[in-house]
Amino acid sequence: MLTRQQISDAVGPLGWRYVLGVLRASVEVDSLARAVTVAAAATTVAGRDADERLWIDLRRHRVVLSIQTLAVAEITEADIALARTVTQELTELGLRPDPVVERDPQRSDQILELAIDALDIPAVRPFWKAVLGYADEADRHGPTDPIVDPVGQGPAVWFQQMDAPRPQRNRIHVDVSVPHDESRHRIDAALAAGGRLVSDAHAPAFWVLADIEGNEACITTWQGRDPESA
Repeated sequence: MLTRQQISDAVGPLGWRYVLGVLRASVEVDSLARAVTVAAAATTVAGRDADERLWIDLRRHRVVLSIQTLAVAEITEADIALARTVTQELTELGLRPDPVVERDPQRSDQILELAIDALDIPAVRPFWKAVLGYADEADRHGPTDPIVDPVGQGPAVWFQQMDAPRPQRNRIHVDVSVPHDESRHRIDAALAAGGRLVSDAHAPAFWVLADIEGNEACITTWQGRDPESA
């Protein structure tokens, strides 16, 4: 298996970023028709691997490309090779992936998760799976594992073990996973908007922030999670 550092180093020069176990890139376009062209080009070069490694979000100003070996929810050498091939194809179209699109300078590539604090995770997990219409993540079917939107539209949900009730603290918080080189910008923006830093004890893996009323959110990156980078 590749380390997170190896993955990030391999795709960074290509204009891709490694975010929450996924290779992610944005391509700025000027129309929905152009977005379709970009999606078709990426799908064509992916070939038989497209259905197993590539998914695409098309909008009139942006195409978001995501690559991961879906069967195991991990990044492999083949995924990095595909990112390289897609970038080459986009270059021929006069385009290049970029983690920050000029039209949306405040919004880098990101992936959202919802974290639910629970005393008894196996007891609450079925409820959230049913009420959201969610499913098990690839190769993760245990009673405490995260759950995901099977059509890929909603954020993943994971469960954080509590050791005692915390009635005065929010029990559901948002994790915002951003490219490692965008974390400082996002944190500074949140602090300037009235937030406060609750903890940076686990940075750069994650920072805990809160709004003026104490509701918490975490800014997270891949860094600080491999043993050699901790």
